[in-house]
Amino acid sequence: MTSAREMFCIVLVCLVMFGVMRECNANGLRKNFYGKSCPQAEQLVRNITWSKAKKNPSLGAKLLRMHFHDCFVSGCDASVLLDMVGTTKSEKDTIPNLTLSGFDVIGDIKTQVEQACPGIVSCADILALAARDSVSFRPSLRDGRISLASDVTGNIPSPFSDFITLRKIFAKKGLNTGDLVVLSGAHTIGVAHCATFSNMLYNFTGKGDSDPSLNPTYAQSLKKQCPNPAKSSTTVEMDPRSSLTFDTHYFTILNQHMGLFQSDAALRTDKKSATMVKQLQSTDDFFFEFNVSMMKMGDIELLTGKHGEI
Repeated sequence: MTSAREMFCIVLVCLVMFGVMRECNANGLRKNFYGKSCPQAEQLVRNITWSKAKKNPSLGAKLLRMHFHDCFVSGCDASVLLDMVGTTKSEKDTIPNLTLSGFDVIGDIKTQVEQACPGIVSCADILALAARDSVSFRPSLRDGRISLASDVTGNIPSPFSDFITLRKIFAKKGLNTGDLVVLSGAHTIGVAHCATFSNMLYNFTGKGDSDPSLNPTYAQSLKKQCPNPAKSSTTVEMDPRSSLTFDTHYFTILNQHMGLFQSDAALRTDKKSATMVKQLQSTDDFFFEFNVSMMKMGDIELLTGKHGEI
């Protein structure tokens, strides 16, 4: 069986190959941006990240999620890394982001990159690189100066979202239904807290019932792991028996009515997205489409040129 690290490497290689073919785009990005100013930057980020992922197989899921939450609020500007100022809460302090982790990894990478190239490489690029976004087609991003808790609401999809809500949120970011389905595939790695899906088990319609579309056997298994009321510290695999491997198993379980979140199950309620869920059970299709959609996500509201800072 392919290990989580090996699968992350496969995805990274695909991203690099795809990025090398892309010269530049309308946002002012260009490949090999740090070629002269900090030529060791990309290799340094990669080495540190792979070293940490080897010790922590769940790191890939954490960094992918962090990058996603960053890009969907004010663009990919690393504002999710900023702490609150005075009494003004930052993005970190909102419910969707309270369970983000991996900040220490990004901090360690930033420290070592700063030692090699002071004031050159942005946190936005470091986060994008560490999240296996790309190594060569994105390294001209700059960091945002503002991080507000109020910006998170309405931008980060909720695990309780229905399909219409999900599609609207993604459309606001220039992403289509295909991107929604493909990027949801990131749920193939990582874990979830019981509170994010317990309503599907115990109070789906407000009458103490379970979601009738949920696989009954799976529902019983989840109830054993997550008694009612849910404990905030209890977690379960988002992709049963495959949560450490970046693969297509997520789409397989969706077709078995085993989506953990309402937002997962929602992908089967739309004809187009349901068709894609079936198609993406092919490893080749998923990896290619995931690369493309991650590239598109990384283009959300970019700060380049004189905007933002390093």
